[in-house]
Amino acid sequence: MAKNTICIWYDKDALEAARFYAATFPDSEVGEINHAPGDYPSGKEGDVLTVTFTVLGIPCLGLNGGPQFKHTEAFSFQVATDTQEETDRYWNAIVGNGGEESYCGWCRDRWGISWQITPRTLSEAMMAGGDEAKRAFAAMMEMGKIDVAAIDAARRG
Repeated sequence: MAKNTICIWYDKDALEAARFYAATFPDSEVGEINHAPGDYPSGKEGDVLTVTFTVLGIPCLGLNGGPQFKHTEAFSFQVATDTQEETDRYWNAIVGNGGEESYCGWCRDRWGISWQITPRTLSEAMMAGGDEAKRAFAAMMEMGKIDVAAIDAARRG
């Protein structure tokens, strides 16, 4: 067991979410599935209570805690991509599986978890600072899914 694990609260679909992440992202897998040893406020004995999983090498624990808490953009996974093809693949998998598009490279999966699908060229432009960062930032502000070619063009001026 990892010393530090991200615990993500789900209404009731932690196992389904974990399986989706494992099928979508490399270095991801579903681990241990634990069933409730007794009834609890939002479930019954025998229901899946927790599932351990890894997303892009990050250890997580999905907890089926019920509908009390909703996800916000205050927590998100940020996925660095190298190409438009990779950006499209992850974005389309999340949005196409009942998720929704947002702005500036953000999208939300069907369970309400936010994802930032961020091409490295955008991050590199921000780190470069100055006019290059300003141009790339202005281009990004007009986008949903990030367009790598448009960011590269903005970087060049």
